[in-house]
Amino acid sequence: MAVLQTANLLLSPCSPIDCADFIDLERDPEVMRFLNGGAVDHENTDPNKVTFLMPRGKEPYVWTARRKENGEFVGWFCLFPESEKLAEVGYRLRWQDWGQGLASEGAAALVNWGFNIAGYDKVVACTMMVNQGSRRVMEKIGMKHTRTVPCNPGNLSGSEHGEVWYEVTRAEWAGNQT
Repeated sequence: MAVLQTANLLLSPCSPIDCADFIDLERDPEVMRFLNGGAVDHENTDPNKVTFLMPRGKEPYVWTARRKENGEFVGWFCLFPESEKLAEVGYRLRWQDWGQGLASEGAAALVNWGFNIAGYDKVVACTMMVNQGSRRVMEKIGMKHTRTVPCNPGNLSGSEHGEVWYEVTRAEWAGNQT
């Protein structure tokens, strides 16, 4: 993994010193609203038994995002290898940093790295249908909606509408970059 720079962000491979910032994200009910309905109860939640990523700074596919100007923690991005040629991009940012284009900026940098350095042929992403902010990030970086699938409604508001999947191929990415 390499350190990636964008106009506003520095994306570095995560390390254990990022753990406290990652946990703070999980304790924020607004940040976690579409993942588990609110803040993570760390005393009763096993990170290995949840359906969402809870990085602790040891994951080889997670980059910590900090502002270039002052080093302030913004969130994290991941490019999880599903196979040799397929990866899933994901991100989690502090709510204070939403709406500034940082999620699109970081996700685009990671997708670009995935195609041009890691050699993936396709990158996918998913979110709840009702998560308009995350869907907009996917669309902004050139991903296309490919399917909607039902998800277990449980107690998560909006899950009854399903989960949406987006993707972009290496060829589509290259065509969008020119």
